[in-house]
Amino acid sequence: MAGTAFARQVGNLPADVTSFVGRRQELAEIRRLLSVSRLVTLTGVGGVGKTRLALRAASDQHRAFDAVWLVDLSVLDDPSLVAPAIAETVGLRDQTTESPMRALSAFLAARRTLLVLDNCEHVLDATAELADCLLRAAPELRILATSRRSLGITGERTMPVAPLPVPGPNGRRTLKSLERYDAVTLFADRAAAVLPGFTLDEDNGEAVAALCRRLDGIPLAIELAAVRLRTLSVGGLVERLSDRYRWLTGGSRTAPPRQRTLQALIDWSFQLLPACERALWTRMAIFPGHFDLDAVEAVCSGGDVGRDDVLDLVDALVDASMVLREEHDGAVRYRVLETLREFALARLGGVDSEECGMLARRHRDWYGTLVRQAAGDWFGPRQVAWFFRLRLEEANLMAALESCLREPGEAETGLRLAFDLYRTHWLPASLFIQGRQWLTRMLEAAPRPSAVRAQVLCAAASMAFAQSDAATGEPLLREATNLARELGDPASGALACMVAGKAARDAGEFDRAAPLLEEAAERLTACGDLSGLASALLALADTSSCLGDDERAEGLFKRGLDLSAAHEESWCRAWTLTIFAVHLWGRVRDAEALAAARESLPLARAFDGGAVGGAAGREASDGRLSLATSIEVIAWILTGQGQHVRAARLLGAAEAIAGEAGVSTARMGRYAEHHEQCASALQEALGGKGFARATHHGGRLSVDQAVAEALGDEPAREEAGEAASDTSPLTARELEIAELIAQGLSNKEIAAALVVAQRTAEGHVEHILAKLGYTSRAQIAAWMTARKSTPAPPPPRA
Repeated sequence: MAGTAFARQVGNLPADVTSFVGRRQELAEIRRLLSVSRLVTLTGVGGVGKTRLALRAASDQHRAFDAVWLVDLSVLDDPSLVAPAIAETVGLRDQTTESPMRALSAFLAARRTLLVLDNCEHVLDATAELADCLLRAAPELRILATSRRSLGITGERTMPVAPLPVPGPNGRRTLKSLERYDAVTLFADRAAAVLPGFTLDEDNGEAVAALCRRLDGIPLAIELAAVRLRTLSVGGLVERLSDRYRWLTGGSRTAPPRQRTLQALIDWSFQLLPACERALWTRMAIFPGHFDLDAVEAVCSGGDVGRDDVLDLVDALVDASMVLREEHDGAVRYRVLETLREFALARLGGVDSEECGMLARRHRDWYGTLVRQAAGDWFGPRQVAWFFRLRLEEANLMAALESCLREPGEAETGLRLAFDLYRTHWLPASLFIQGRQWLTRMLEAAPRPSAVRAQVLCAAASMAFAQSDAATGEPLLREATNLARELGDPASGALACMVAGKAARDAGEFDRAAPLLEEAAERLTACGDLSGLASALLALADTSSCLGDDERAEGLFKRGLDLSAAHEESWCRAWTLTIFAVHLWGRVRDAEALAAARESLPLARAFDGGAVGGAAGREASDGRLSLATSIEVIAWILTGQGQHVRAARLLGAAEAIAGEAGVSTARMGRYAEHHEQCASALQEALGGKGFARATHHGGRLSVDQAVAEALGDEPAREEAGEAASDTSPLTARELEIAELIAQGLSNKEIAAALVVAQRTAEGHVEHILAKLGYTSRAQIAAWMTARKSTPAPPPPRA
């Protein structure tokens, strides 16, 4: 290259001044991507650690290149300066009239180079054009870029950089489990630098977990928070996070100004967005949790954001790392990190602003319509789909209720929404505490006599009785009954009659319950309330069974089953089969009882996605209680048939499932005597240690394992076969993952627990299946359970 001189250097990567935490899987993925693509772009929200990750990746691979150069583009304010900045960085001193691009291309073509282009977002077009030209001219060149959004050129591979994993909000954790989360490790490391002697311990562990969670696992936010330990405790930091932009300041003086405060960092990203993207993004702050595209189109379009433009704008915002794309139960959802959402809300003028109020009304109306649709479809074939859809939307549903309370004159709307949620969400999901709190708040906000108030009073009374809180339930029911009578409203009157009948039945007053429930069934039929009718028929059948009127009871059970079957409904049908099984067992009709109980299991299982003995934090559902009761009945039957080991395992599984549902013993009080009789018989047959071992084994089964065994499949021990020996074909890491599978964790949860990518966890699971010759996770769980158990002869099959 005549007329050109260059410095004899192999790179300019800076040395680390603080420890690098985690990101092992991301580093491996960058290495893989660079092996198959010559341009890899790390994308992610500001402060997520793209630069630090790129530098570590480049440092790890510097031996594979003749030179590794870091070019910081954040200081440029003119796109035309991109090429000169790169040339200056690599030591190119151009002394000819040759264009800078051509000279740079020739220079890079002469050696194997890794170019790290950092902070490309504000000069994106110029960087993309230059990268494309350089890659075409220099076949040995590799580019690793960092940007809020992809460069968008042929051959580019993008890798989104997610925030660091954070502990979930549910339950206390051990210090060892907390230390598995990179966000916690990062905070502890940076805190020790600010406050010598700081360590993670039992006193501060939960506060650190809460802090990292509230900061969304964003490394810069965590590091800025750690600086505040000079004057605040961890608990004090958590308390002040409601005003995080005020407190999260004071970054390194040598950092760019935009990285010294959280406010400046996010404002930098915001200002880079086109006006229409800024408008949509700020409006999306109205969603408190994740949301779908239909909701964005309905709630956030209007003015300068056309409804037809929303899809493209959302796509652009995802590309710009301002919105996260997630998958929940197979559905694509979107989320704005809470840290960014607070910034967007401030841009709207705060929650009390006129624009925010308008968006809140749209949001409330959209989700109110959604819940009305769910209520209308509830007693039908889409019931399970609606159940899970509403679980996904819980944060938005609660925000809609809050909006009804905040907006003057909307309390009546809130009452209707609350009643629909009672039937479609709180009751089937066993969310009694949450449901009662909202119903109470709505009743207090809307004291005016109305039919919907009477219905909500019935709902509140029903949930109080379900929790054995008759002292609260009785006055609510009296008010509901009187109000329904005064208004002459048949629907609320029928509902009040049913709640009264169920309360009498649960209190053991069967003679009083029967006529109330019979009247309720007639009135609900007249009202066309099929869901209420199915529930009343079940309660009346159960009451008739307790009164010894077997013929009437069986006729009512079958009528309820026929009603549910005709409408392809699952929830009431599962419960009806469960209680029918109890009735048949009590009449020594074991074969019919076993068939009914087993038929109920897959129906109830459809409403539940958790596992016994698994990770905390899964949402329980009323399906759990139905499952537990059916499995318990099967244990009673098998005890009578002499299948003691299997019966004891199922008894342990039933207890674990009911416990995870959070159901009080009082609610299952009528079956307590049968449970004790079964347990005593099994203890006598197996001995105290044998009974304890079998029930412990059952309590560790996943829900799928317990259901499979209750359905008559081979027990978990038999599935494991000889694998209970001390030898194992699995590596230590694979054994660790197999144990998490046995605890009921999903691949996503395993990845979070071990701080690896989900695809890595999936790969390990596939290897485990292949090594063990299995085809299902349940078999892996059974193998692990049997491996840890004392060998014993398998029980006979049912």
